Amino acid sequence: MSDPWVREALAKINADFTRSADTHLVPVLWPACSQVKLYIKDESTHVTGSLKHRLARSLFLYALCNGWITSDTPIIEASSGSTAVSEAYYAQLLGLRFIAVMSRTTSPEKIRRITRYGGECVLVDDPSQDQTRARELARELHGHFMDQFTFAERATDWRGNNNIAESIFKQLENEPYPIPDWIICGAGTGGTAATLGRYIRLRSYETQVCVVDPERSVYYDYYHKRDAGRCLQGGSGIEGIGRPQVAPSFLPNIIDRMIRVPNEASIAAIHVLEELVGKRYGASTGTNVIGACQLIAEMLKANKSGSVVIIGCDSGELYRDTYYNQQWRQENNIEIEQHCHQLQRFIARGRWEREEPYG
Repeated sequence: MSDPWVREALAKINADFTRSADTHLVPVLWPACSQVKLYIKDESTHVTGSLKHRLARSLFLYALCNGWITSDTPIIEASSGSTAVSEAYYAQLLGLRFIAVMSRTTSPEKIRRITRYGGECVLVDDPSQDQTRARELARELHGHFMDQFTFAERATDWRGNNNIAESIFKQLENEPYPIPDWIICGAGTGGTAATLGRYIRLRSYETQVCVVDPERSVYYDYYHKRDAGRCLQGGSGIEGIGRPQVAPSFLPNIIDRMIRVPNEASIAAIHVLEELVGKRYGASTGTNVIGACQLIAEMLKANKSGSVVIIGCDSGELYRDTYYNQQWRQENNIEIEQHCHQLQRFIARGRWEREEPYG
């Protein structure tokens, strides 16, 4: 490698990784569901507060090793917020200019964190145009468009190297059911699902991957119909997951099941989860909780024991002004009470009292 700056940049990222501890695997105690153990892989404990810290690190290493970034390369990303926060952190670590293109509806706290790490924010009214605007900026500034939606599944080493899948199975080794029946995640880029599915196949585990999707997202329909041309207007309503168009990193063939979840149910779930574990998460974690309830209910009905893991995607502190703000929910006509009651009854009784299952 001829560029001393690139060597130094790689050394800084690797040193930062060495300083960081792994994230916790947190058990959730549900009295009525004692035969099925539920765990949260708590990615909110990364220094930048979300699962996307892993992705940002991988994307920077990938771009550096491919020769796409030098000492004066501006970094541009299209993001719903969390990836941009993490990429801003790494750009600051390397002394690079960073610009995030994101929806105008992105939570104010995420924008504050991006700027705290020295990043700049360009807001667009139509979330489906974030990548187009990011590419334009990269051309104008002679910068590098990081393009998480294309490179997420390529940049992550899914074979190991302490990726999220390897970490989960290592942390489950001494648990009652060390090979989980299900691991549940959402899809923003699709990179996490790709990493989980590939690693599980490589190790020949019987674990299945379930991807949960917000109601305003193309992934669920694409999974069932394979129509890549479908496009929606506006955002998913659940920051971090769901997209108005299919991202190249979303790989449906290694996903075992998809469940579509109403946004109000996702938002209700994080309030109920806070009562259970004493911690706030973002609504994408709530989407995972609803998926877990559906699958656990099916396991209980079949009198099956085992374990289920969900991803705790990011911290609820990012959403104090939105999902956890009653006035904001009222202004956006979001009613969560009925969903909260359904979840609380499920936790108490172990039965999913719904006319129709999610799916």
